[in-house]
Amino acid sequence: MLPRDYVLEQIHHRETSPVPYCLGWEGDVGERLDAYYGSPVWREKIRQYFAWSGIIDADRGEKIDDVRTRDAFGTIWRHDCRPFKQEEAGLQQPSFDGYHWPEAEYFINEQARPDAVKRLEEHKHLFRLAGIGWGLVERTWTIRGFENVLMDVVAEPDFYQELLDRILTMQLRFVEETLKLPIDAVTFSDDWGDQRGVTIGPERWRKYVKPRVARLYEAVHRAGKLAISHCCGNVADILPDIIEAGLDVLESVQPEAMNPYELKRKWGDKITFWGGMGVQRLVPFGKPEEIKAEIRRLRREMARGGGYILACAKPMQPETPTENAVAVVEAFTEE
Repeated sequence: MLPRDYVLEQIHHRETSPVPYCLGWEGDVGERLDAYYGSPVWREKIRQYFAWSGIIDADRGEKIDDVRTRDAFGTIWRHDCRPFKQEEAGLQQPSFDGYHWPEAEYFINEQARPDAVKRLEEHKHLFRLAGIGWGLVERTWTIRGFENVLMDVVAEPDFYQELLDRILTMQLRFVEETLKLPIDAVTFSDDWGDQRGVTIGPERWRKYVKPRVARLYEAVHRAGKLAISHCCGNVADILPDIIEAGLDVLESVQPEAMNPYELKRKWGDKITFWGGMGVQRLVPFGKPEEIKAEIRRLRREMARGGGYILACAKPMQPETPTENAVAVVEAFTEE
């Protein structure tokens, strides 16, 4: 079997050995691992199952100075901090009067298409994905500001729905163009929850978001492709709705917010989970043997009956101790 086949088998809820995985890191983690192993050869142990590419430049904008940019919606971002920070929202009032709404074509990078197609064609043996970028809910707060959006969903519901519809129209266009690439799946990214629960509440999510994401997933499925979405936070209360909307794979399954084993027990036969290894607590603060034990448990229990891709909920962060990063790499590559 090719690496792509293992991923497809899991998504179709059939057990595989090995269990496909995805492993990433940020900051100086890779360099420290190079020093630990004495060379970058350890990277060759990591089996590649996925190939990413795309033509949607969701962050496209203009540079203001050395640390700030203004995106196409007028929002100003600072990039001299980690993570980057929204400094000023582009749409200050819940009204579109006098506001310039960008065209979808502005974000479609046609110059990137030849290289994207070439890369994807060269990796037919891998599971191939192309991303859309900021999701419906995330894009609302990048335009309006986070606190403003929380007020809009309660005090300005008509405006909020118009905002969502404008974003949906744009994203349907992104999906249309992305589906022209030689891919297996379209990946979305939309954090619907914080670690306590659904940020705008389950009922409002069902009313405002569910029917709209269902249209995005339907567009993907009509083309015979799979729909994958990154989502941090606790979305257990709406997981049946996410499944009903048509999502095939949920990533990142943040264990500090949701118990992945409980999710598997309740819904593991209806959706594929991608992630489940916590980089907020266990990876940076646990002991190497605890880390290895949890990775082995995830592989053993979450992949039972298929429907699982092993991964950290986020790439290993720069604060990860070297010995813990080593434990992650060794446990992931045990297979």
